[in-house]
Amino acid sequence: MPLEFSQLTLSPGSQLLVKDVNWTMFENILEEMSETAAARLSYSNGLLEIMVPLPEHEDDKKIISNLIESILESLNIEFRSLGSTTLKNAQMTQGVEADDCFYIEHEKQIRGQKRLNLSQDPPPNLALEIDLTSRTHFNNYEQLGVPELWRYDGKILEIHLLQAGTYRVSKTSLHFPQLSLIEAIPYYVERSKVIGRNAMMREFRRWLADQLALASQLAL
Repeated sequence: MPLEFSQLTLSPGSQLLVKDVNWTMFENILEEMSETAAARLSYSNGLLEIMVPLPEHEDDKKIISNLIESILESLNIEFRSLGSTTLKNAQMTQGVEADDCFYIEHEKQIRGQKRLNLSQDPPPNLALEIDLTSRTHFNNYEQLGVPELWRYDGKILEIHLLQAGTYRVSKTSLHFPQLSLIEAIPYYVERSKVIGRNAMMREFRRWLADQLALASQLAL
């Protein structure tokens, strides 16, 4: 009798690797696990990884997503956040669920669209991975062509930019080069744990306004 995925119980912070999973099986597992919102999946050439994040993982994800949204709003840039939507391409046999992903330059192309198919649709412009207990799946994002990937391990923010099909660590963001985000993001994530989310966001918006005003002056 084959094992059903509904029979599996994974505790927060745990991972499960399953080998020899073909694309049809992967699609069936995605559908079966659609009600398990806490789980994250990664699939690459037959290897499936299922991860269940810790509560603090979700906290950091939400705060950093809030900060990214605040930056985009301050810059008056249209965007669409698709959270942990499964990014998949059957032709490449790749699939991954980011902690959050943002359509920025490509927002208009997928505006109002209910389902994504990266065999036809463009990839997100920016993806976010909170890497407290699981590994960031760089290969998935490289194969799918996501231009910018942020990895946060609870202390350090790494910005990875796609160059010639491979990620390279960068000191600045492709989308927000005028901002010192490697220092700012970890600082404000920690501030939220001390003074609360709303107070932190007010502080961040003041910092952001100062940084954008300075960048504008330097550009003159």
